[in-house]
Amino acid sequence: MVSLKMEDFLDGLWLNILILVHYIKTFLDLIFAPLNSLGPAFAIFTIAFITVMITKVLTKAFITKRYKELKKNFEYWHNVRQEAMKCEDREKAKSLAKNIDQAELNKAYYDYFFEGFLIRLMTRLLPILSILAYVNEVYKASNLLKLFGRGYVFKFKSYNGEDVVIGAVFWFIISIFLVFLGWFIVSKIWRKYFTDKKPEPDGKVTSQ
Repeated sequence: MVSLKMEDFLDGLWLNILILVHYIKTFLDLIFAPLNSLGPAFAIFTIAFITVMITKVLTKAFITKRYKELKKNFEYWHNVRQEAMKCEDREKAKSLAKNIDQAELNKAYYDYFFEGFLIRLMTRLLPILSILAYVNEVYKASNLLKLFGRGYVFKFKSYNGEDVVIGAVFWFIISIFLVFLGWFIVSKIWRKYFTDKKPEPDGKVTSQ
């Protein structure tokens, strides 16, 4: 009886998940379908760009109180270790640093790292994998053939004359990489040339 109830519960849960996935897919179709008029490469690249922007927003917005506390604790013990290493007696400094590592710093780092990993998993990897699954379904070869008259995104000749085709999933992964790379380069340039600057007392200008 208990087993039957559990099976019914799991069946109902799975059915609700499928319904939710269907509604999400329908919503994404509504948003992304207009992009198809510009071709599969542009459509998928735009989807990848939007996905990366979503991960950026989630990464900034979703920071747990526990993560902040663990970060503060790790930084505290890291600074304590740095101070210990300044001891003039090198052997004593190494001994103090080792004791700090074993007593507090290693655990503080592990907890801080693991919490950060879970947050990155939820805010970065999960959205990317979810949209990857969507792209894999919507832009599979048969759908590409119906929508664009070809079952691939790109095709080119290899050095030995064979056709090499780039599918939707591979192009999405490349697009994600390119967007992250572009974001990194632009943010570097922005910080270097466009951050607010203020004059120091001696007349020099420094970035804030």
